[in-house]
Amino acid sequence: MEATTVVIVGAGSAGLATAACLTTHSIPYILLERDHCLASLWRNRAYDRVTLHLAKQYCQLPHAPYPASTPTFMPKRHFIEYLEGYAAKFRIQPRFGIEVESAWFEEGEGKWRVMARKGKEGEVVVELKARFMVVASGENDEAVVPEIEGLDGFVGDLVHSNRYRSGSVYKGKSVLVVGAGNSGMEIAFDLYSFGAFPSIVVRSPVHVVSKEIWLVGMLLLKYLSITWVDIVVLLLCYFKFGSTSKYGLCRPSKGPFYSIANTQGFFPMMDTGTFAKIKSGEIQVLPSIASIKGNSVTFVNGKIHHFDAIIFATGYRSAVKKWLKDDDLIGDDGMTKEKFPNQWKGKNGLYCAGLGRRGLYGGGVDALKIAQDINTILLKE
Repeated sequence: MEATTVVIVGAGSAGLATAACLTTHSIPYILLERDHCLASLWRNRAYDRVTLHLAKQYCQLPHAPYPASTPTFMPKRHFIEYLEGYAAKFRIQPRFGIEVESAWFEEGEGKWRVMARKGKEGEVVVELKARFMVVASGENDEAVVPEIEGLDGFVGDLVHSNRYRSGSVYKGKSVLVVGAGNSGMEIAFDLYSFGAFPSIVVRSPVHVVSKEIWLVGMLLLKYLSITWVDIVVLLLCYFKFGSTSKYGLCRPSKGPFYSIANTQGFFPMMDTGTFAKIKSGEIQVLPSIASIKGNSVTFVNGKIHHFDAIIFATGYRSAVKKWLKDDDLIGDDGMTKEKFPNQWKGKNGLYCAGLGRRGLYGGGVDALKIAQDINTILLKE
């Protein structure tokens, strides 16, 4: 049994930010990571083309602003290098290859107990005890693939977006992308760029914006209400894109910033060139899938198309509830029950960073609050 002041679970951006903020207060911690590298989501589960969807000033971690020469929208490689430099700056040394099996609060002792395993077969048991527990394992734990009649019998390539890297292996193939979020739309464009013939399933309304328009909206939030920011953003979007509904991309009834604040952090689609290909017909928009037989896909409108591959850009779910016991902070979906900005703190010294559906920026804000709160409690004890 090893004792420390704080246990942090997850060495992604939120976990690293929490470790750095605790370091500024000289608070001891142990940072656990189940994979064998920091920022495994970016290293191992992100496609090559991806860049940060928000401007750099909204993605920097606490106490480490980007250099002036950093691109406004950082490519994947640059962001990984930034995280590596961040860990080095604050001398953060995660314990890699350790997967938490359970964590619970012992009332009598007033401590958090953590049971974990490491090794290829999980043969080594790791036991920890801490005054505080920080959940920073992220929103993107497990891939989500919807249940579709006949999916198991599909005869082509079938992958989730977490295994997609580049469209180069799909040249000349007909590929169906399921999911019209940022990953799905960018993957469809990437497939087209490499000579594939992509189609994309759009199952629900979606806001299409550009990164530049979104940056304008973020800046306006300092001066205007969400209602007025949405009006300005949607007006700019109309001037740039026209009516997207003509091409199968109906906008939600509420504006994009309202949606983020009030509907569980639903983000708009940041267009990087996909919409122009949809307008030209080079990327086809299709409705929901009804069933699959062989390589034939039947859609809810009754039409049938044939595909060589299907890529599911249908997101992830948090797996926190599998190991975190007896808490009131995390809901059954693995996300915080409370909305931003009150989602970061629970009872008995339990905190979470980066689970408030606020992206990289939200994880950094959480880390600052968590470290300050723990420091205040320790000073009083």
